[in-house]
Amino acid sequence: KNSVKAMEKELVTCSLQGKEKAALKRSQIFQIPGSKGLETKVIVVLGKAGMGKSILVQKICQDWSNGEFSQFEFVFWFDCKQISLPEKRYSLKDLLLEFFVKPQEGSKEIFEYILQNPAKVLLVFDGFEGLCDHENFPRCSASQPEKDLCSVKELLSGLIQKKILNGCTLLLTARPKDKVYQYVSKVDKTIEIVGFSTQQREVYITKYFKGLPYCDNALKLIKECEYLFSHCYSPVMCRFVCFLCETVLEMGDKSLPSTLTTVFLKFVQQKIIPMQTDVTAMQNQESLATLARIAWYLGEKHQSAMKSDLPSKEVKEFALKYGFFLPFAFPRHSDSEEEEFGSTFSDFVIQNFLGALHLMLAEEIKDKSLTKYLSFPSKKKKPYNWLDLLPRFLAGLLFLQDDPYFCSLSNKDVKQSTRKQNILLKCIRRLQINELCPERLLELLHCIYETQSDYLLQHVALRLKPDLSFLDIVLTPPDVHVLHSILKRSRKEFSLDLRNSSIDMQGLKDLVGLNNVASFRASLSDTVRLWKSLEQTKDYELLRASTEKFVLDPFKAKTMKDVSDLSDLVEMQEKMINCVQDASGCSSYEIPAIKIPAIKNLRKLEFALGPVRGLQGFLKLVEILAAFPSLQHLDLDSLSENGIGDEGAKSLSEVFPTLTSLETLNLSQNKITDVGAEKLATALPFLSSLKTLSLYNNSICDFGAENLAKVLPAMTSLRVLEVQYNKITGVGAQQLTDSLRKCPHIKNLVMWNPTIPYGVLEHLQQLDSRISV
Repeated sequence: KNSVKAMEKELVTCSLQGKEKAALKRSQIFQIPGSKGLETKVIVVLGKAGMGKSILVQKICQDWSNGEFSQFEFVFWFDCKQISLPEKRYSLKDLLLEFFVKPQEGSKEIFEYILQNPAKVLLVFDGFEGLCDHENFPRCSASQPEKDLCSVKELLSGLIQKKILNGCTLLLTARPKDKVYQYVSKVDKTIEIVGFSTQQREVYITKYFKGLPYCDNALKLIKECEYLFSHCYSPVMCRFVCFLCETVLEMGDKSLPSTLTTVFLKFVQQKIIPMQTDVTAMQNQESLATLARIAWYLGEKHQSAMKSDLPSKEVKEFALKYGFFLPFAFPRHSDSEEEEFGSTFSDFVIQNFLGALHLMLAEEIKDKSLTKYLSFPSKKKKPYNWLDLLPRFLAGLLFLQDDPYFCSLSNKDVKQSTRKQNILLKCIRRLQINELCPERLLELLHCIYETQSDYLLQHVALRLKPDLSFLDIVLTPPDVHVLHSILKRSRKEFSLDLRNSSIDMQGLKDLVGLNNVASFRASLSDTVRLWKSLEQTKDYELLRASTEKFVLDPFKAKTMKDVSDLSDLVEMQEKMINCVQDASGCSSYEIPAIKIPAIKNLRKLEFALGPVRGLQGFLKLVEILAAFPSLQHLDLDSLSENGIGDEGAKSLSEVFPTLTSLETLNLSQNKITDVGAEKLATALPFLSSLKTLSLYNNSICDFGAENLAKVLPAMTSLRVLEVQYNKITGVGAQQLTDSLRKCPHIKNLVMWNPTIPYGVLEHLQQLDSRISV
């Protein structure tokens, strides 16, 4: 079963521009195009707790030992939560050749070789947050950092600052919310582990139960409990659910717990009860309470490991026997030095659960103070709790007063439990649920779901605002499940914004399929993928419904991918039209809607790709502009300047006859010269609805102004023309003014140019008050 842990997980690399994602193989992790070989390279692997970051780096080390990653002659791996504990100072040599591995001989020669060949060295710091939480990351101030004694943090700072071993490769792992970029000035590559896909979950579960008589039943049982199956996207959660399922099936039961809280309560129960006697029951209860207290106090310090030993021999034996804690040894500087040991929680989720258990059991925690440990009531914009699952476990435990095992742990009477429940109820009733930011709303939904209280679930469902935006908020499968279950309870109609949320296809399908979700926005690639899947499975009813609910307006293209995705959307509509035309033998109810309403209803389109890809992206966009019959606003004025130039202007002018609804055209700051202005002027009269034309800050001279002046009388719908900050002189300005006299429909002409003498412009303004400077 342990081999399952090393199963391939999908790695995702995120570019900072638009967070475009692409699957990544392990062999590609150290490939950094365009990097300078002589400088230190920093690669950051992000992932939530339990996603498999540590397993990944261990697999990299294993692969290296088997001959892969041959560019490295030395690989050093450090667990940050362990090396941060001893308050000792090391030289670089100590850290590499004493702390990590001690050569039998030749340490001095090996270290000299490492210093002379830094490009052949890979340093892995697993759990980087273990070094930088709660305090400023120190700068390395040593005059000879390779030889001087420094703290581990100072050594790592020197590596990052390229003062030490410049040219090596650093691989740092951390959680997404940790402030990695606050301490690391330049990151060459960012990778995120997103966990298991639906198919990978099924593979993991199948491999876990391989060879057991109830293999098929196990997968079926877990999938039937949709909430637990959604949590299986996390490898560590998947292992817990499999362990519990194994226990349940061995006992002959046919159902799994319905919440995470009951899963982990059952997990603790199954670990302890089979080996427990009446004599040890009380002692185990006391030991568990002690571990729960340690879990909480370590969590408050953002730690999961401790340098000192556990409080007593009984607690230590209990913790190690049932797998709650794991021991580890600190390296010795010399053989005569006494060996030191530390302890760490075997699993981050266990620490979360035990931390919540402490808040329920501890006498010093007053009932009224419980709600301050929930993350959603806080007024801060974003919740941040290092023990991020603790609030959910706490809410779940508050509603477990009828569970006999929990009651035996807590020794609290029903009145006390009810009083604590009422405190949570009052807290939630006071919440302005419709004002919560998306992160806090999701945390609230998770906490409420853990209670399984019909009253609370209904209370929240009725108070959700109709427009729910999760723009740029990562939605995991469990997030989608709790959101879906609560939306389903409401009588309201909802509009969802799911763009750039990394929602998986099944989650998108589930949310879009809700009858009370009236409209939704999502990333175009996700939406097109969903529709293609529905088309393949011939789920025409949901396909038709989802195309009618999809909203595109307004749309802003910021990357080439945005333009490609928009093109794919148009292509899909064309295929659907052709499908109808070709399917003469199909009955009408089997054929999906011909038009995607979002395409027809797109009114505002912004283009902001910047100068590097601007022209290339715009030429691709122009090819599909005719597909948007209601387009009223086309804006190419971007802070980064798109620079479509004359070629882009010429290409756009060729599709003007199809843009009959266009009212605003903004081509400012696009390096258009007289050549482009002439092409535009020839076709502008085709824009029969155009009211505002902006050509601000281009390179248009008098010839371009003359061509624009010629067509102004024919542009009867035009109200505003902006040509300021070009290269028009008094000659071009006079031609525009002469043309303006023939255009009573135009209300404003803005044409201040540094090349027009001020006296000339003032005179023209006196002739016609519609001229603005």
